Amino acid sequence: MAKKLYLDCQSGISGDMLVGALLDLGASEKILKDTLASLPLEGFEIEINRVEKAGLNACDFLVKLDAVHENHDHDMNYLHGEGEKEEHHSPHMHRGFPEVVSIIQSGKLTKRAKELAVQIFKILGEAEAKAHGTTLEEVHFHEVGAVDSIVDIVAAAVCLDNLGIDKVVIPVICEGWGTVNSQHGILSIPVPAVANIIQQYQLIIQMTSVEGELITPTGAAIAAAFCTEKELPQKFSIVKSGIGTGKRQYERPSLLRAMVIDTLGEPEEEKKDEEVIVKLECNVDDCGGEAFGYCMEQLFAAGARDVFYIPVYMKKNRPAYEVVVICEPQDVEKMEAILFTETTTIGIRRTKMERTILKRNIITMESSFGPVQIKVCEFQDTKWGYPEYESIKKIAMKEGVSYLEVYQVVHEEVTKLMEKENTKKH
Repeated sequence: MAKKLYLDCQSGISGDMLVGALLDLGASEKILKDTLASLPLEGFEIEINRVEKAGLNACDFLVKLDAVHENHDHDMNYLHGEGEKEEHHSPHMHRGFPEVVSIIQSGKLTKRAKELAVQIFKILGEAEAKAHGTTLEEVHFHEVGAVDSIVDIVAAAVCLDNLGIDKVVIPVICEGWGTVNSQHGILSIPVPAVANIIQQYQLIIQMTSVEGELITPTGAAIAAAFCTEKELPQKFSIVKSGIGTGKRQYERPSLLRAMVIDTLGEPEEEKKDEEVIVKLECNVDDCGGEAFGYCMEQLFAAGARDVFYIPVYMKKNRPAYEVVVICEPQDVEKMEAILFTETTTIGIRRTKMERTILKRNIITMESSFGPVQIKVCEFQDTKWGYPEYESIKKIAMKEGVSYLEVYQVVHEEVTKLMEKENTKKH
């Protein structure tokens, strides 16, 4: 059964608040500390403590920066004070997106944690690039380059992966009002990067009477990357809950609550192997190949089940492409936002479809080349398997042999293994 996480963001969201909540839920402190220590990054250390806030016991995740990297992100006088910016000014390292990705790829993260961290930074980078009128490749800014942002985002990805969370529900995120000081001057709340993320990923926010910034750019980017659903089930039980704290002092305590929930009713594993998916289509005759390639990458990164292009002829015999996206119902808004942003389409057709799927799972099998991942499918008590592409590719590159040679050998071994299991059943 998929593990579903509900994020209660009544006091907004920031990187440290979320990481604290995930640690409080049971994410491994040792794995987190070992992973962060593996990053080629200097100027920080972390502290994980139990604290009391608003009478509640919670987990505090603190990224302590040295004097060179300090950005005063938690300094209330700097953020909301008058005339205090100059005395707090210090040089910051301005990294670009490629440098940040290199740092993540060099760390000892799992594949899923790396993908999540890169996705979060891409969301944040594109939002900042849009705010500054430049591109993701060219933007250099302290928000993404700041050491604490890198640590917070990597930590969030590592903790979510460690908890084995599959789905995240974020119905609403509360935001304050007013202005906040930044490296770019005094900005209105929500700051441009946050507003861009909310617009692009259709996050739902609720403005409150709290004077101050409740949603940080890092927090918004994490929410956009993690969120798979925006509506809570009508009935559910709470399996476990955790509370993380923020450092900023506002009239509303900086607390974020995370709950692992279990939907009540028919267990997922006992449901019929049927699913409802959505097919999105649009015809485009005035968009370049590079844009199509980039659009496909964005759609897959946002969770599309499949994306493909079909050559068609439109009115006046114009050659064009039909863009087809297969996605889950809760991802429709996100996919449509990408299609409208990254292509020239002005309309999208939407069709709900039922599909029947086979039971399948991924296992690791010991082959003559070593461990390899296998996708095992089952129908009417009969199993068969296929070697996973990435595993075969990795072996082929390591052994210096062709992909087909490795695939054929492993596939034969998988077939024999499945035949033995099927014989035992019958």
